[in-house]
Order: sequence, then structure tokens, then C-alpha cells
Amino acid sequence: MTRLSIVLLMAVMASALYLVHVQYESRKLFTEMERATAEAHRLEVERDRLEVEKRAQATPLRVEKLARDKLQMRNTTPAITLYVPYAANTAAGAGETGTTR
Repeated sequence: MTRLSIVLLMAVMASALYLVHVQYESRKLFTEMERATAEAHRLEVERDRLEVEKRAQATPLRVEKLARDKLQMRNTTPAITLYVPYAANTAAGAGETGTTR
């Protein structure tokens, strides 16, 4: 009977140690999950902030102002528009066989 009691005591001790280990791992994983959730929330807030900033940067007035200031662009007018004449016989005589590609 003593041997059976010792074996059962060892089984209970092993089970208790295993239970403690499983609880420790569970808490550790829960902490990592909470940390990952907080990081995901932080990244989502950052993405939303960047989306708002992108929309603010791409307004038509801002783009037009940058085009005028940095690129020295201006609106087109008939006075500064250059019209290129189309020569129909030049395009046909340059090796075109009349087939469409």
C-alpha cells in the first residue's frame, strides 16, 4: 500500500507542476496577445491619421499652388497653345500598309 501511495503522490505532484507550467504559459501568451492588440490599435490609429494627412495634402488647391510655385506651371490659354498640324500623307507614306495593328 505504501508503494501505491508514493506512486499516487508522485502523480499528483507531477500533475500539479504541469498545471502550474500550463498556467504560466497561458498568462505569458495572454500578455503577448494583449500587447499585440494594443500595437494593432496603435497602428490603426496611425493609419487613420496618415489617411487624413494624405487627403489634406492632395486637395486640388494645394496641388495647384505647388504646381505654380515649385514647378512654375500655369494654366493653358489659346495664346500659349501650340497646335501641331497633322499630315495625312506623311503617316501613310512612312511604311504603313493600311492594316491595323
